[in-house]
Amino acid sequence: MTNENQTASLNATASANRIHIGFFGCRNAGKSSIVNAVTGQDLAVVSRIRGTTTDPVSKAMEILPLGPVVVIDTPGFDDEGMLGELRVRKTRQILNRTDVAVLVADASLGLKEEDKLLLRLFREKKIPYLVVFNKADLLDGDERPAAQALLFTAAATAASVSSAEAGVHPPCLLVSAVKKEGIEELKEVLGSLMPKEDPSHTVTLDLVGPGQTAVLVCPIDKAAPKGRLIMPQQMTIRSVLDAGGMALVTRESELEKTLQSLKEDPAIVITDSQVFASVSRLVPDHVPLTSFSILMAEYKGFLETSVRAVHILCSLKDGDRILMAEGCTHHRQCQDIGTVRIPNWLRSYSGADLIIDTCSGRDFPEDLTPYAVIIHCGGCMITEREVLYRMNCALDQQVPFTNYGIVIARMTGILERSIRVFPRVHRLL
Repeated sequence: MTNENQTASLNATASANRIHIGFFGCRNAGKSSIVNAVTGQDLAVVSRIRGTTTDPVSKAMEILPLGPVVVIDTPGFDDEGMLGELRVRKTRQILNRTDVAVLVADASLGLKEEDKLLLRLFREKKIPYLVVFNKADLLDGDERPAAQALLFTAAATAASVSSAEAGVHPPCLLVSAVKKEGIEELKEVLGSLMPKEDPSHTVTLDLVGPGQTAVLVCPIDKAAPKGRLIMPQQMTIRSVLDAGGMALVTRESELEKTLQSLKEDPAIVITDSQVFASVSRLVPDHVPLTSFSILMAEYKGFLETSVRAVHILCSLKDGDRILMAEGCTHHRQCQDIGTVRIPNWLRSYSGADLIIDTCSGRDFPEDLTPYAVIIHCGGCMITEREVLYRMNCALDQQVPFTNYGIVIARMTGILERSIRVFPRVHRLL
């Protein structure tokens, strides 16, 4: 692959499929300076004034040798006042989509209580992390080794790790963003902490093999993005091709003719959930059938929870509040699946006068107790970590958490068929 093609491939990687690296710490520790030094760009505004970074700054980019990542610069965790509290809350939310965390502290001041709290949060959320003591250039040369030893020991103690393990967990570095000292080593350590990609973890798993055909049913209506397919459809096509299979894409209006044209049954039919019912009638029962949304729920790790929770639909009653949650923001059409179609189907299916709330993008409520159930999209535009965080928030508050595709399959009477391809989950029925 040429350098141009490699660059194009990296730039085309969706943010949800990139490793998210978050830089955290107190005001004036030099987080933004470190971010700029690591990225080799003026990504973040740098100033001597405390609290210059007032909102999280995210940038999808390529960093060699790390590859395609999303770099996130956060406001100071010790910010004050009413606005400061809001900024700290935003920073806490960033943790939910952070795959690798970097704690930046001022080497001349050591760890503050807010830094120690961040270390505890990293560990609680099981986020791989390292501690970077910036402004090494302010330390006296002769005293630097002793100062470094004290700083690293303090970091190990704060992280509830013995000092003997300070060089192992957490990794600690002494750097200078101003003089670019230790930056290459920082990138190398980041690379060692980044989650390793599992080649077997694909959207279609082992559902399609070499030489087999997958028929993908993609409605083209007002809600479809002009000139392109939606992300789950794109990801599924790529997964089929990576497996050596053949992806045959059709609309639901041409599905019957498409199936008749094949010399043998396809390995699987994957459809947009909103046409589940009509597609199910056309696809012979012995041919595996599921939806893009259900595939995404399995890929992101919340399919089993979704199936366990979907029974709640049978007990919905007047006044129950339901949250329709999406990981992306998009222009709502008159027949939008999350705000119009599923709510209408739910009211018809349950016979209840339901209250429907919606949230999209990064806007996900902290208090979920008012809801009878959370119905989430496939989560293609947010990271697996963030989807699972949302799921766990719901479970912790004893609120059922399920998925668009699973809900539609239940309401159309084809839930058993739609998850037959996942024996582990199918046994739950």
